[in-house]
Amino acid sequence: MNGAKILWVDDEIELLKPHILFLRGKGYDVESCNNGYDAIEMAKSTPYDLIILDEMMPGMTGLETLPHIKEIRPTTPVIMVTKSEEENIMDKAIGSKIADYIIKPVNPNQVLLSIKKNVHSQQLVTEQTTADYRAEFGRISSLLSEARTFADWCSIYRKLVNWEIELTDSTDEGIKEILYYQKNEANNEYAKFVRKKYLDWINRKDTDTPVMSHTLMRTNIFPVADTHPKTTLLLIDNFRYDQWRSISSLLRGWYDVDKEDFYCAILPTATQYARNAIFAGLMPLAIDKLMPNQWLNDNEEGGKNQYEEDFLRRQLQSNGKNYKTTFDKLVRPEAGRKLIDNIQKIYDADFSVIVYNFLDILSHARTETEIIRELTEDEAAFRSLTRSWFEHSDLFTLLKLLSEHGHTVIITSDHGTIRVDNPIKVVGDRETSPNLRYKTGRNLNYNAKEMFVISKPEEAQLPQSNITSTYVFAYNRDFFVYPNNSNQFVRYYRNTFQHGGISMEEMMVPYIVLHPKN
Repeated sequence: MNGAKILWVDDEIELLKPHILFLRGKGYDVESCNNGYDAIEMAKSTPYDLIILDEMMPGMTGLETLPHIKEIRPTTPVIMVTKSEEENIMDKAIGSKIADYIIKPVNPNQVLLSIKKNVHSQQLVTEQTTADYRAEFGRISSLLSEARTFADWCSIYRKLVNWEIELTDSTDEGIKEILYYQKNEANNEYAKFVRKKYLDWINRKDTDTPVMSHTLMRTNIFPVADTHPKTTLLLIDNFRYDQWRSISSLLRGWYDVDKEDFYCAILPTATQYARNAIFAGLMPLAIDKLMPNQWLNDNEEGGKNQYEEDFLRRQLQSNGKNYKTTFDKLVRPEAGRKLIDNIQKIYDADFSVIVYNFLDILSHARTETEIIRELTEDEAAFRSLTRSWFEHSDLFTLLKLLSEHGHTVIITSDHGTIRVDNPIKVVGDRETSPNLRYKTGRNLNYNAKEMFVISKPEEAQLPQSNITSTYVFAYNRDFFVYPNNSNQFVRYYRNTFQHGGISMEEMMVPYIVLHPKN
């Protein structure tokens, strides 16, 4: 950890020799001078890791020396040492971007602490975070064997995502690899859990059945709208819990988080199924039976999500909700600006719904565009890009405006997405659906041990294009490939973000209720 090169500037530097010897004894390479002019010249010739600068020196003061040093070494941290605690001097020093300040008389341990904070903070954080995760590893492993409900699995997923975020900046690649394998193990165990429980959730509801896509509105969303006369539902396609964590800090000045939870997306975890189920309040088979002209199967041509507003209005009516409602779907960047220009209609409504498709577009762009793929190399990069997009988006502007006008906001999604890397072969005819995480069609040929098979779609309340249709769902990081041109297909889609199958990332959908601060 030691070995950092330090410059100490003080007009009474001879009196500080014991302190300098103390730091050298701790392994630091300390140089010194007694005036600002020499300090500037030394900073020009030597890239110091940190500079300690006395504020009160004859000739050129520390505050006068500081901007010259910052011009030469803008990223080098500077600790200001001062006899005065006057507020205006501290304001000037802090405004000049000092890293820290120390009040005389100087205590050597105080100096050492400031050096550690400004030179070694990343390493110290990495070491402590690594130690903390190692201690937590065994507890999470125990939870995997003890999980019995969807809520138990959500708790595990939350812990794993928290550790992913904590270790994002860690330089310890070994501990990141351990976390990767533990999350992989968790997803494999979760897949077994879903295979065992899913049909019971759909057909035999009990106290362990989670809130799911088709029950989300009446169970979670309508109660909020009933008690808050101005409520906006923001549904961001492809939005995961880790992405929520990446943007949540940006909203702190505008909202308080009233609730942060999960619901379970239905299978397939794809927009056509999950989002239609949310707005209709019905499983896909029921939508197909009740409104056959408004449901298209995978093998039928046409838009699969054209009637979401109609579904919503029907669900509102069937639940006796007489809210004044607006519905907007934003699929192009300019649509956000247009909605802001017409925001009065949202202010006037009791319950507003906004569907925002940007992250889904970004996921597809990552698959198809080499530069986007490079920018989102892994989950951490994808989170970073999500935050950067959100911070400069019309959506952020919209949320700030809604806060100023007292709107309660519900943020959720229809499903998440997972980065796939393991190809699994499936054979089907031309009518087979093209999705990489699930397939539906007749005469599918596959290894049933490698996937979740629903041979009777009606048992999962799913429609079928013909009487022999079957659904198969990929687990964890698997994706389906055909034997023809499989090598080229695998190269193109490996490490892309996909959805439709079974994983914690796709099925555990964040559900957040925000109350405006004002």
